[in-house]
Amino acid sequence: MSKYNHLPEGVTRETMDVDILIVGGGAAGLSCALHLKNQIDQHNEQVSSGKKQGAALQDPMIVVLEKGSEIGAHSFSGAVLNPSALKELIPDYKAQGCPIDSDVLKDAVYYLGDDSSYKLPITPPPFHNVGHHIISLSKFNRWLGSKCEEKGINIFPGFAAVEVLYDGDKVIGVRTGDKGRDKNGNPKSNFEAGLILKSKCVIFAEGTRGSLFKQHSQKLNLRADRNEEVFEEGVKEVIQMPAGTVEAGQVIHTMGFPLKKSIGGTFIYTIPGDKIIVGLVAYLDSKDPLLDPHRELQKLKTHPFMQKMLKGGKVIAYGGKTLPAGGWYSRPKLSGDGWVVCGDSASFVDVQKLKGIHLAMKSGMLAAEMALEGLVKDNFEKAMTNVYEQKIDHSFVKAELYRVRNFHQTLSKGLLASLPLIGLQEITGGRGLFDNMKTHRDSQTTETVVDVWGPDGLGQPENQLPKPDGMLFYDKLSSVYLTGSKHDEDSPNHLLLQDGDICRTICEPQYKSPCTLFCPASVYEMLPSTKHKGEYELQINYTNCIHCKTCDIKCPKDNIEWTVPEGGGGPQYRET
Repeated sequence: MSKYNHLPEGVTRETMDVDILIVGGGAAGLSCALHLKNQIDQHNEQVSSGKKQGAALQDPMIVVLEKGSEIGAHSFSGAVLNPSALKELIPDYKAQGCPIDSDVLKDAVYYLGDDSSYKLPITPPPFHNVGHHIISLSKFNRWLGSKCEEKGINIFPGFAAVEVLYDGDKVIGVRTGDKGRDKNGNPKSNFEAGLILKSKCVIFAEGTRGSLFKQHSQKLNLRADRNEEVFEEGVKEVIQMPAGTVEAGQVIHTMGFPLKKSIGGTFIYTIPGDKIIVGLVAYLDSKDPLLDPHRELQKLKTHPFMQKMLKGGKVIAYGGKTLPAGGWYSRPKLSGDGWVVCGDSASFVDVQKLKGIHLAMKSGMLAAEMALEGLVKDNFEKAMTNVYEQKIDHSFVKAELYRVRNFHQTLSKGLLASLPLIGLQEITGGRGLFDNMKTHRDSQTTETVVDVWGPDGLGQPENQLPKPDGMLFYDKLSSVYLTGSKHDEDSPNHLLLQDGDICRTICEPQYKSPCTLFCPASVYEMLPSTKHKGEYELQINYTNCIHCKTCDIKCPKDNIEWTVPEGGGGPQYRET
């Protein structure tokens, strides 16, 4: 038995029986829980009034597990919210105090040269955001969580689900991680054993690269005959500007500078309180081993266009995460005996528009509608959970994703090369010249530094970090401080390195250790080896981790596995 599983003598795991277990307290999971409770109430009212035949449901227990210290602590996005799903879930959401920073009032798209800027005379349709809302996802999810709690839904923050429980291939529940283990996995004096939660149906809503669903998917081969999952990495800052200098409600996207050898773009949102949100998103199928989105975000702010906008500003918040970009053809099988998956874990993001919150919410709501039927019939076998997939196929989730099903694959060819093909996709409803264009695993696209940059890649001007000033420009470690990230330093390392010799003998000399660059939180550091003169070994500063999971995705040798740390650890997002 693993040292991470053994229990002290006399300690047993508590078992709890629940009706519906939702893993993940983000937009998908919370929307699922709230919609399900609303439907149960409606069902019972209709039964009691005689409008509907059958029996009332006697207070089914709905539980939401959230690995963050509180709802919203790990929630991170741009974010511009398409309110379509929210209007269905809470029609009077404004009256109920939904924390909207600003309605979108203006749109613009710019192309940035090295020191020039050009505004597109017409904003392309995918960048139309007027009528949508600029929000903080962490604030939004805290509000959704409060609405769930008002309805009596059980939310367990600080509980990280670490193992799926099965009866054959049927999912029957999950186990949560232990708390109070030291670095070696041994129980400390404050040890708390993880729980066994048995459930009629488990709804996976963990977000991007959900670690529990990843295990489950591999066990049941849920991605057979599907496109590889591919991802993008986004980083953003909230910048406080001088009083009276910011017009709220603007959404600006830019292309071009600073990215040279990678595909991506930037977003700029203005919100009340004289704050400007600046973010950068980069494709992780880049060939560039020196890709560093944090560095590129700092470089973006050196551009004359940005300097004029940000004069006198100070960064007050920072964060980073990955988002699934493969689209419709990368989604896994969505349901099975005793389970369904929704939101980012199911690859439900429209990467053309950089929109996923409303798709996460809607998929969670459709999972809830299936769950109601399952509770009424006391049946969550494959035929029942497959109702969820049918609902997805007849919803705007499929309609929106199917229209951009080949977008990421096409844009990966390069901005100029892809423009005619993307135009053709617009005309043909997303097909283009070829349908179901294939993707490649992000880790396998990375090339060596010499092949991409020549013999002095790290010395190239493009790969230099602007000088930090503690106001507008930050080094990575200082940026991490702004996330509030914290983990118990005497707890097991949740970032599992498979073979350190690969880092020393292959990754550092050939690729210059991409993990030290693509990680937005200074988790990975190469230090001179004490055993091998002239070589470097990897040190993992896991207490810096902000749970973006880029390392699990982009390590060129697939040498790092991201697993959940002790519940409650990680970033403490409040503004993002």
